[in-house]
Amino acid sequence: MATEVILPRLGQGMESGTIVRWLKSEGDQVQKGEPLFELDTDKVTQEVEAEASGVLLRIAVAAGEVPVGETVAFIGEQGESVPEASAPAAPPEAPKAEADPEAEAEPEAEAEQPAEEPASSDNGDFRQAIADGRVKASPLARRIARERGLDLRLLQGTGPDGRIVAEDVERAAAQPAASAAAPSAPVPAGEVERRPLTNIRKTIARRLTQAWTVPAFTLTVSIDMTRANELVAKQRELNPDVRITVTDLLTKVCAAGLMRHRDMNVQFAEEELLVFPSADVGIAVAAPAGLVVPVVRGAKRLSLAEIAAVRSDLVGRARDGKLRAEDLEGGTFTISNLGMYDVEQFVAVLNPPQAAILAVGSTKDTVIPDDNGDLQILPLMTVTLTCDHRAVDGATGAGFLGTVKAFLEDPGLAL
Repeated sequence: MATEVILPRLGQGMESGTIVRWLKSEGDQVQKGEPLFELDTDKVTQEVEAEASGVLLRIAVAAGEVPVGETVAFIGEQGESVPEASAPAAPPEAPKAEADPEAEAEPEAEAEQPAEEPASSDNGDFRQAIADGRVKASPLARRIARERGLDLRLLQGTGPDGRIVAEDVERAAAQPAASAAAPSAPVPAGEVERRPLTNIRKTIARRLTQAWTVPAFTLTVSIDMTRANELVAKQRELNPDVRITVTDLLTKVCAAGLMRHRDMNVQFAEEELLVFPSADVGIAVAAPAGLVVPVVRGAKRLSLAEIAAVRSDLVGRARDGKLRAEDLEGGTFTISNLGMYDVEQFVAVLNPPQAAILAVGSTKDTVIPDDNGDLQILPLMTVTLTCDHRAVDGATGAGFLGTVKAFLEDPGLAL
């Protein structure tokens, strides 16, 4: 009997997901554990693996938003019949009350555009889609097209129902300009580009709006990074297989500080404070789909080299769009480091439901007087702590920040 492919729940609170594209076509052989389709949730765009081996007999939902638990495909033996009653005719629509008008535009266009043979797509329907400004393309294909300066309206998609996928854009970019189907039309000056919000961008907007309503305060200190920089350099020599960075040391130091000041390792939950037994530190990463915060779990128990290895893996998968939902869950504190962009100081917005976030600026050689009044040059780094005042008091935040400063100026205290 054919196995139903069910849309999985990839994280707490997930009620639906958007199928971006299928990585297999009907009739293809599929192995258990092999990536089957890409699913866009409110946290990540993630590949979903097949839970059975066999032939992909039918794709019931080619693309669009689907509720958790819905049957999206069938896997079985070649020639095996598929239960008609189990296959949904079309992806269900998102609730209208929560829908974003611009984000709805693309699914509506897909519903209006019937699937035809590629040859006919070159004619009436395809030209009409160009005239109407309706183009079916995956988010990744749209991003690559923007980066390469390609007009999606001039490309023909090979995805489900003619959807343009990343491979179509890459193929077009590799072709000489003379082989293009039509000359690229210049964008009129002043024309506004409309980009439908992805689920991830919607989540970022919702969470930051939520954070902006939280009564928060900020505390700023400058830290002498002389010994911290020396430690990082020495650790790189001792661990040549992994590149240890200041962010890794900050993760270790903040975790140690959170365990010393447990009143900082909390979340506000209306009628109570949740105090966590482990310091699970999130690191803000600028990924192509938007800002994500993967979590280094149990950071206090890890060595600098172990933290660096975990951080490198998380950041790499974040930028490749390969994070899993569990990579983003359960953080108790966040570090946002913009020092590599030469930003000297900034204030980070809270990452709900966490009660604190540390904004890290660049390290600058600064002339300051010593205890005797003589001038000296020190590498100073400015950090700003933002706290949820409902959960953390000013003195508590100041005590934690003082510990972080002491640990960075004498890292042996934390290690």
